[in-house]
Amino acid sequence: MVRDGGTIAYEVHGAGPLVVLSHAMGEFRAAFRHLVPRLVAAGYRVAAVDVRGHGDSSSRWPSYTPAEVGADLLAVVRELGGGPATLVGASSSGAAVVFAAADAPELVNGIVQIGPFVARPNRLLLLAQDLVLLSPRLFGLFHRTRFADVRPADDAAFRREMVARLRGRMDAVRGVVAPVEPHWTERARAVRQPVLVLMGAKDPDFRDPAAQARAARRQFPVAEARMIADSGHYPYADQPDATAADLIEFLAVTARA
Repeated sequence: MVRDGGTIAYEVHGAGPLVVLSHAMGEFRAAFRHLVPRLVAAGYRVAAVDVRGHGDSSSRWPSYTPAEVGADLLAVVRELGGGPATLVGASSSGAAVVFAAADAPELVNGIVQIGPFVARPNRLLLLAQDLVLLSPRLFGLFHRTRFADVRPADDAAFRREMVARLRGRMDAVRGVVAPVEPHWTERARAVRQPVLVLMGAKDPDFRDPAAQARAARRQFPVAEARMIADSGHYPYADQPDATAADLIEFLAVTARA
């Protein structure tokens, strides 16, 4: 799909109400390789997107802000017939789906945030983030630590491909998590659609994942939060059955909206 400044890659599977998946920083659309078949089997049309600067999308963009990533997701919805769609954003993309829902409510019937960051990053976190994002290899090592007790059987193969795809693209990875204003929490009150917050119960990015999930839920007028047991920061990879079950229950509501 052609966008101002480049192209956005995505792939579509299945038939039924539209669900658009947007991955975490540094990943690409195959991050959802275990989740997509489960949603398709449940009767949904699923579009997995490569966030700008990632995967098969163009590598160089003038901006990587959540608002721009959200606009890309809306463009995918329009290209696939105008939806409305349920948007699922993992980690950094959790901010993007908020902007999309607030900016084009006619195209979005619900959003899901997986492992969202509510607080603005402090200086210590930014320094740690800068170190992790110095190279694809360092990010790959970091990515491996974001799981809890279980990793998918094909995790090593996925990570090798992810790291290879990140060569020459670390500016984009830094870009999607760079602090910007407005923060997504400032737009959340404008989201009138149903919202689901999913959080791994053992997400190592947070001291108290359950408290983080509740904090995210409180940003919206209508939202619920659910915990994925024995999961880290990527529940769609390490606990796809549990993640799909919660999503399908939520989608049964948003698909009728």
